[in-house]
Amino acid sequence: MNAKSENHPLKVRAKATDLPCSDVSAGVGLAGLLGLLVWLLFCRTYPLIAEFLVLPGPRGVLSGPYAALATMLFTAGPMAIWSLLVDRVHQRSSTGLDWSQKRPISDVLDVSVVKIAGLWATWAIIAGLYCLARWYWSGQYLFAMEVLAFAAVPLVVLAVPYVIWLDRYMVEPRDGAWHFGAMLVGREAFDGDAVKKHWRAWIIKAFFGAFMISILPFGWSQIVEADIAAIYQNPVQLGLVLIALLFVIDVQIGTVGYLFTMRPLDAHIRSGNPFLGGWLAALICYPPFVWGIIGNGQVLSYEHNVEGWGFWFDGSPTLLWVWAAWLVFLTAVYAWATVAFGIRFSNLTYRGVLTNGPYRYTRHPAYLSKNLFWWCSVMPFLVTNGSLTDAIRNTFFLLAVNAIYYWRARTEEAHLLTEDPKYREYYNWMEQNGIITAPLARLKRAVLSRGRRAHDDSIIEPAE
Repeated sequence: MNAKSENHPLKVRAKATDLPCSDVSAGVGLAGLLGLLVWLLFCRTYPLIAEFLVLPGPRGVLSGPYAALATMLFTAGPMAIWSLLVDRVHQRSSTGLDWSQKRPISDVLDVSVVKIAGLWATWAIIAGLYCLARWYWSGQYLFAMEVLAFAAVPLVVLAVPYVIWLDRYMVEPRDGAWHFGAMLVGREAFDGDAVKKHWRAWIIKAFFGAFMISILPFGWSQIVEADIAAIYQNPVQLGLVLIALLFVIDVQIGTVGYLFTMRPLDAHIRSGNPFLGGWLAALICYPPFVWGIIGNGQVLSYEHNVEGWGFWFDGSPTLLWVWAAWLVFLTAVYAWATVAFGIRFSNLTYRGVLTNGPYRYTRHPAYLSKNLFWWCSVMPFLVTNGSLTDAIRNTFFLLAVNAIYYWRARTEEAHLLTEDPKYREYYNWMEQNGIITAPLARLKRAVLSRGRRAHDDSIIEPAE
């Protein structure tokens, strides 16, 4: 291997002997999961609790949107406590904080004022974009806009003491927010790259944060109101409820990850994906873009005249139970991939390197399990109208969706490989040792090697 290929961030073929230590411990996500399940149990059994304690007011289950929103506190709280008291993440150098120094407020006030101005301007611009985008003012997004509007004033007010307090301990308090504020104020030189980095992070938070909040209520009400006693003998219905529960876990912990990007928790966004392809591949998969690209009746629709696994396996109880268990397993892997991130989950960001949980077996467990789930649940190649054309179309377009997720995976890898040597070590280790990744990597190398040999053999040397 020549020096040029060794130094290129994407050419990482050196054999790694040890799996790098994960920046997120398994305990963080498990603590959040436990808090979530305790609150879920409380909400489901609230009628009994209210009756026992003779509480006034309605005594139904707590399945409303605000109960779903409150779940974040019961999820984020335990994760934050575990991170601080057990993992002691606030003492890591990666936080950019030095607790041994405590600058006087007078020393940091000028910097803090510029930074606060940058943050307030950022939030004002985001609020304006929310107002301009029509899709935020209908359907599921109305709840997200209500929550964000309510949180706006406390956020603006609390930002002042929080920024001043943090600046007293930051090694370099002139971060992206400061550079954006300096650009607006025009009194000091600013770094344009830092401003771009600042906006990449906040666009990610604004776009995905609103989406995640918007989908909290539906899944929550499904689970809290589910009548398990009535469906536990029905493999299809029980499977769907368990799958919904796992998606609730994924959404709740994922939402916490987007909203609690706090530096003392070492959960701050260190960089947003700088590659345009990464943004395109990710945004295609979410509203409003997904409404025009993926889904029934859209460009990449793969569900024309399909009924899914429950329809095709009807009449075979054993197969229904086995298939339900398989789909629940795939969804569990998907949810586990989010839980493993703990408080740091989000798309298009670098917030440390994760090497444990399902990431011990493959670099992209969520994408792998999600795409397998679609194939096994939808069964696009089986159509109710018997049309071979529909079967081929459905299959082709689901393959196209799979390709989009492969594209996402590659752009995410490109981002992380340029950011952190630890990720390059992890990439190397997975290429050689990952239970799922290593065989795929060997197959890819064999195919590429055979292709190169075939190309070389086809070259005819000119006669002298």
